Formats: sequence, C-alpha cells, structure tokens
Amino acid sequence: MYNQLLPVAAILASAFLMLMGLGIGVVIIPLRAVAEGWSSTTLAWIGTSYAVAFTAGSVIIPRLVRRVGHVRVFGVIQAMLCASFLLHVLAVHPLAWAFFRAMAGLVTVGSYMIMESWINERVSNENRGAVLSTYMVVSMAGVAAGQYIAPLGSASSHEMFIVAGLFFCAALMPIALTSAQSPQPLTEVSIDPRGLFRRSPAAAVGSFLSGIIFANWVYFVPVYGQQTGFSPLAVATMLTSAMIGGMIFQFPLGKLSDRIDRRYVMVIAGLVGAGVCLFLTLATPAPQLVVFAGTFVLGSVLFPVYSLAVAHANDYAEPEEFVKVSGGLLVVYGLGNMVGPQIGGRLMDAIGPSGLFVGLGLTFAAYGAYAFWRTMRRAGLPAEERVDFQVLPSPAVQTPETYQLDPRSDEPSDEDRENV
Repeated sequence: MYNQLLPVAAILASAFLMLMGLGIGVVIIPLRAVAEGWSSTTLAWIGTSYAVAFTAGSVIIPRLVRRVGHVRVFGVIQAMLCASFLLHVLAVHPLAWAFFRAMAGLVTVGSYMIMESWINERVSNENRGAVLSTYMVVSMAGVAAGQYIAPLGSASSHEMFIVAGLFFCAALMPIALTSAQSPQPLTEVSIDPRGLFRRSPAAAVGSFLSGIIFANWVYFVPVYGQQTGFSPLAVATMLTSAMIGGMIFQFPLGKLSDRIDRRYVMVIAGLVGAGVCLFLTLATPAPQLVVFAGTFVLGSVLFPVYSLAVAHANDYAEPEEFVKVSGGLLVVYGLGNMVGPQIGGRLMDAIGPSGLFVGLGLTFAAYGAYAFWRTMRRAGLPAEERVDFQVLPSPAVQTPETYQLDPRSDEPSDEDRENV
C-alpha cells in the first residue's frame, strides 16, 4: 500500500492542506454572516454565487490549463483562494462576499480537477480503487480538521480567515516542489440534458435533488447551530457527525444497491432522510447529544444519495460513456447546488432554525418518492447487468476528473470484450 501511495503523496498532502482551509470556511463564513446580522436569504445568495462559479469552473479551468500548464494554474488558484478569504475581512458586505465566494468557487473546482488529474496520471488500473479510497479519506479528514480549527478563533474577528489563507499557501508547496511531470489535459465537461434524463430519469432527478440537499446542509448547519445556542465547536461536531455517518454507511448502501434495484435503495435513503429530518424538526430545540446522533444518522444517507444516482445512471450507459455520463450528472448536481440555498435560506427566515430540517426533509421525501414512482414505470436491470458501486468522495469535492480515477472508467466495452 505504501508503494502505491508514494507516487501521489505530494498531491494528497496538497489536497489535505487545501481542504483544511476550506473546512475552516465551511464554519466561519456562515457564522460571520450571522454575526453581521445578515438574513439566511442573504446567505443563500452568497451560497448560490459559489455554486454557479464552481459549476462554471469545470468548463473554464480545463481550457486555461491547456494554455499555460498545470503548475502555473494551480499556483494562481491557490493565490486566488487565499485572496478570496482575506478579502472577506477587508470588505464586509453581502455583495462583496458574493463576489468573493464566486471567486473561491471558480478556483476550488480547478484545484480539485488539477490534483485529481495528477493522481490519475500516477496510478495504474490495479491500484486505482485503493488510491481513490485514500483520496476520499484524505479529503474528508482535511475538511473535518478545518472544521475543528475554526472554533479556535472568533467568528467576529479576522484570525481564522488568515489561518485559512495560510493553509492555501501551504497547499501550493508540495505540488510546486514535486518532480512529477504534468499530466494530460483536463477532462472537459459536456452535458446532454435530454440524453441524461432519457437514459435514467431517476438518476437525473436524484442528482438535482442531491445538490439541493447538500447545499442546504453545508450552508445552514452553522446558522442552525447559532440560532439554537450551539457553540462553534458543537457546530463542527454536527458537521463531522454527518461525515462519519456517510463514510460508514456509504459502502453498505452501495453494496445493497448492487444486489437489488438501486431505485429501492434510493427510496430507503429518502425515507430515512425524511424521517430523521421530521424528528429533528419536532425536537428543535433539542439537546446537543440528540442532535449529534440525529445528524450522524442523517449523514448515513446524505452523502450516499448522489453516488447512488451516479451508479444508477451508469447501469444504463456503455463503459466508455462512464466519465461523460458522470460529468453530466455533476453539472445537474451543480444546478441543485444553486437552487438549494434559496430554499433553505427562505425557510429559515420564515420559520426559524427548524426550517433547515423542514427543507431537507421535503427534499429527501421528493428524492425517495420519485425513485419509487420510477420503479413502477420501468423494470430494473438484473444484478449481473449493473456496474459495481464505488464509494466516492463527498459530492462537494467531486469533479469530472474524479470519475477518471474511478475503476469503473476502465471497464471494457462490449466491443472490447468481443475482441478479446
């Protein structure tokens, strides 16, 4: 295992450091917005600007890399990430913050794409799955570490924004000093909305709803915590509890979906998510331990719902279409990310902190209900015709390059099998 990871150690180190900085932002940016007296709807527009730029970056960054190279673009990206965080304390205004978050979204997706393309270039088909799993663990550990660093400073001061900026600077060093050759050009996103929906309506709609769910979760958990009297440390624990639940249950849910119709597993995920959200809505305000337990169970389905949709779509795709289909669904997921904060922000402004779980619960219910309806419209594929489920990193760090890393991208097509 050590020999497998050594060629990508510098990239994994850069990923960990950068994600620590981003993890700080997950906590400190919403809390600072609340401290400034901004409404949840205002925060929603800031979140939407990030999602728009993140999705656009998957088209813009590959073209920029093709012109000037991976290392130069990665250096510019880390400088822009650092600047975007430092600017938050120089211009404290919603419109300015929306611009800064758009700036961060554009370059964050570029960072992921460059690092993942570098990893993909340095691995073989035999160790691709192990490296992808390690990348997933490193990514989630980096975010979790950053979330626990954020409470060491005050949301109303500037220290944590500076600390996050320092992590982005540090993330540049391992890659800038690596002797590895630059990889091939980045994967460019292409999307055929009609084709995606025609191939698998449950996957297309499920990806969109997954984006709504995840955006609401990331942006408004800190607001929920602040409004219910939780400390920043407790907010970080809420976020991390969900991540741990997702890491533990993503594999069992995925393997279950390899054995039965994936849409039934999507229904189960929707029911669990809606049920937990109903409980947390009725229990608000609840003791911290109850909320931590609830978010752990919620995370068990919150993180896998997108991976289930991707796997279901690729059951109906040719092996050589895997990256194209998955990349297209990622754009659909990004559209959900744009819409999600608008729903959650308005609900929280209208009914208070419980609006977070009302919005999440309704979206989970729609996710499960649509998947169930689709089971009555088309028969499921036999188990032997479905592709194997693969545990993927958090949707927040996935890019088209993530699917180049996925072992399923190297499965032979029917034509290849006939020629063997």
